[in-house]
Amino acid sequence: MEVVLEMKIPEYDRLSELKSFDNAKTGVKGLVDAGVTKIPLIDLRGINDASKRAEIVKNVKEACEQWGFFQIVNHELPISVMDEMIEGVRRFHEQDNEVKKNYYTRDSTKTFHYKSNFDLYKTSAAAWRDTIACVMAPPPDPQELPDVCRDIMFEYSKHVMKVGHTLYELLSEALGLNSSYLKGIGCNESNVVVGQYYPACPEPELTFGIRSHVDYGLLTILLQDQIGGLQVLYQNQWVDVPPLAGGLLITNDKFKSVSHRAITKKTGPRISVATFIKPNLLDNPRLYGPIKELLTEDEPAIYRETTYKDFETLYFIKCEDGSTKLSHFMLCS
Repeated sequence: MEVVLEMKIPEYDRLSELKSFDNAKTGVKGLVDAGVTKIPLIDLRGINDASKRAEIVKNVKEACEQWGFFQIVNHELPISVMDEMIEGVRRFHEQDNEVKKNYYTRDSTKTFHYKSNFDLYKTSAAAWRDTIACVMAPPPDPQELPDVCRDIMFEYSKHVMKVGHTLYELLSEALGLNSSYLKGIGCNESNVVVGQYYPACPEPELTFGIRSHVDYGLLTILLQDQIGGLQVLYQNQWVDVPPLAGGLLITNDKFKSVSHRAITKKTGPRISVATFIKPNLLDNPRLYGPIKELLTEDEPAIYRETTYKDFETLYFIKCEDGSTKLSHFMLCS
C-alpha cells in the first residue's frame, strides 16, 4: 500500500473543465487523440553519417527538453547480451534463499549487494521488489560477484558503457558543446548496474514496484523484459513505457530529470536492469554545476557547484518522497 503524506490537491473548477470539454465538440475520443501515448523513440542507425547524426542530435535535444526520457533502438548492444542479462538477474533472485542470504545487506558501500527496498526504513510503505546492485566501473574484483550472474554482469557492463559513451556525445552536441565535453568532465567514469525483480503481485492495486521518483544520476539506461510496467510522468499524465528505455541529464534546467514509477502486475516476475553512468564517487574533488559555456547574462547559473559525492549523499539521506533534491543547491536570487 502506498501512502502519500502532505499532498496538496490543487483547486479544481469542474464547471470550467466541463465547458471546455463540451466546446471542443470532439468527445472523449478527442481527449485520447490529443493525448500523448508513448515516449520518443530515437533510432541510432547511421549515427556516423553527418546528416543523419544531426537529425539524431536534434531528436535527442527535443526528447530531453520535453520529456527527460527516451527510447533508443539500433544501439549496437547485442540482443543476446540483453537477454542473458535479464536471465542473470532472474537466476540470482530465484536461487535458493540460503545462498542469497549471503549477499543480503543494507551496506551500499559493498561492491555487490542484495536487498529489498533500499529506503525501507525511510518511506511510509514498502515497494514490491527485490534488488541487486554492483559497481561495475571501476572494475570490481570478480570474486565479489555471485557465480550465477558474474560473467554476464561484466559482459553487459562492457557493452552498456559503450552505449553510454555514445549517448554522452549526443547529449553534449545537443547542448551545443563539443561531443567529448561531458566525458571530458568525468560524467562517464563510473557505472552501477542494478537488477530489479518484481514478483507477481496478488493485489497490484495496493502497492507499487517502485513509487514515483526522480533518478539521482546523470544518465540512466534501462533494460526491461517484455512484461512492462514502467510509467513516465508527462504533463501530469502517466504514460506507459514499453521496453527499451533510457536517458536523463541535468544541465541548469535545460535538460531535466523526470518522475517515473513501476507499477505492479498479477503477472510476473517482471525484471529490469538500470545502469547509472555517472562520475566516480571515490577520490573525485571535481565540482559539478551549471555548464559555464551555457550561461549568459540573461540565463545565469541557477544552482551552486557541489561535488558529486555530496549530491548523491543528499539524495539517499532525503529519499522519503522520491523527488529531485536540486532545490537544495539553488542559488539565492
